[in-house]
Amino acid sequence: MNDDFQADIDAIGRIDAVPMILDVICRTTGMGFSAVARVTEDRWVACQVLDSIDFGLEPGGELSVKTTLCDQIRDTGEAVVIEEVAKDERYALHHTPAIYGFQSYISMPIVLPDGTFFGTLCAIDPRPARLDNPEVIGMFKLFAELIAFHLHANERLAMTEAALVDERRISEFREQFVAVLGHDLRNPVASIQSGTRMLLRSPLDEKAKSIVKLIRGSAVRMSGLIDNVLDLARARLGGGVVLDVDEAEPLKPTLIQVVDELVSIQPDRLVETHFDFEDPVKCDRVRIGQLLSNLLGNALMHGAEDSPVRIRASIDGDAFELSVSNSGDPIPLEAQEQLFLPFFRREARPGQQGLGLGLYIASEIARVHGGTLEVASTHEETRFTFRMPLVR
Repeated sequence: MNDDFQADIDAIGRIDAVPMILDVICRTTGMGFSAVARVTEDRWVACQVLDSIDFGLEPGGELSVKTTLCDQIRDTGEAVVIEEVAKDERYALHHTPAIYGFQSYISMPIVLPDGTFFGTLCAIDPRPARLDNPEVIGMFKLFAELIAFHLHANERLAMTEAALVDERRISEFREQFVAVLGHDLRNPVASIQSGTRMLLRSPLDEKAKSIVKLIRGSAVRMSGLIDNVLDLARARLGGGVVLDVDEAEPLKPTLIQVVDELVSIQPDRLVETHFDFEDPVKCDRVRIGQLLSNLLGNALMHGAEDSPVRIRASIDGDAFELSVSNSGDPIPLEAQEQLFLPFFRREARPGQQGLGLGLYIASEIARVHGGTLEVASTHEETRFTFRMPLVR
């Protein structure tokens, strides 16, 4: 037996009804041999057999397809029914009955729901049998369709199980990926940031201070990049941006800390803030800080260097509103439509190109807060506005 057909033999073997079908066929027709066969252009392989006439074929056994009538059935898609070979004008002198010594024969094509020809459901006997009637032909047709249905259903089940295995592998990959970002990358960056803060509190000459500030700025940008990639992984691989809403702690110190941190990296840039709201604001303070960091970083990257970046936060009716605006070239309308897509990158000054995740993550943070993030850009000003309904 060739292993190429083992999967088909196993598939038929998994259909519990097949042995009963073969038994019913033999009992109903009085024939001594029945089988389910896999038939291709050049192969005929028995998948399941009931043999009470010592035909000599077992599951996995093979006949030369050209010596069978199944080759004809595969080509035409039509059943072949012979009640008595000796009296049949078409098959009396045919080589197949002469080779295998049968007088009665019936074979019905098994066609899968997608139209694929699988093989045949057949029976033979050395004696004549009454076969050419609606009852027997209808029974064979029904059984062939039932086998085809089971084959299709089992294939879909196998695909579903494979998909579940793939999903588990993806889940494991996600956990490993998030672990690498959350621990193996963030911890070293945090150590670098802590080290630079300590160095800046130590007596250093101006050149050393300049170098430490450059290292600190790079570490801050790396930390923001890692946060954004981590959130992208969660959003794309499952879980999404996770909130830790705090109803008691004030939001304003978090916003001030974000501004101070980014301004310390680019001390030559002017950032004006106006925070006109009363704490506490029910939100995830860390996430809102991340949103502001991404918006402010974007404004510092793309805004005119000789004009201030303006940040405003206020309560407007039943909503909290945070906006970041800058002067400079307006964002083209076609670019505005893609700004909040991951990996979309606007042209930036040399050395300031990012991954294009900041605005996407900011928009996701806005969304999970039940809010919106919108952009308006003219020749006078580009403004990003986050608006979140207040939950009391």
